[in-house]
Amino acid sequence: MASKNKKEALLQAAKELFGEYGYVETTFKKISDHAGVALGLLTHHYGNKEKLFLASGLDVLERFLAVLRNASAEAHNGFEAVMCFCRAYLDFSVDKNSNWLVLVRCSPYSDMKTKTDRDLMDSMFSQVHSELAGLLQRGLADGSVTCADPTTTSQVIISLMVGANRTRVLTPYAQPDLYEQTLAFVARAIRA
Repeated sequence: MASKNKKEALLQAAKELFGEYGYVETTFKKISDHAGVALGLLTHHYGNKEKLFLASGLDVLERFLAVLRNASAEAHNGFEAVMCFCRAYLDFSVDKNSNWLVLVRCSPYSDMKTKTDRDLMDSMFSQVHSELAGLLQRGLADGSVTCADPTTTSQVIISLMVGANRTRVLTPYAQPDLYEQTLAFVARAIRA
């Protein structure tokens, strides 16, 4: 296995294990064993567990942002773009290949030890809100959306997405159609 492939295997193993076991329970040994790569290469490529966690979170967030942007890119108006964004958000959260649980189980706000790492993750997360606020602004401009303030409305919608996701993924009492009902709620709230 080439060095680049080993590095990618380590990152993928880390995302899977951080998502399954959380930050505290995931060790370098578990990651190297899961990836089938020597433990020394993990330190060589990532330095320490915090740096590997940051790399894992950033990788998932970058792919998440790309999915959100692609989903809303072809929409005909702001309302449609917001709805595509929200559907993509929820679909990504249950895609078994997205490694979404890295972000759910290992919140960068609670597990990042350095301010620099926390600030970097925060700036990436804020892009999700900015993207949605831009789509709401587009909808206001084309008349397809009604809302008092795109920034505040994007915060409310993201909070709804987070709550629906955590209910579906982490609790036993989620309704089977929770995501569809969440999307219908957003549509009712913002449609002009």
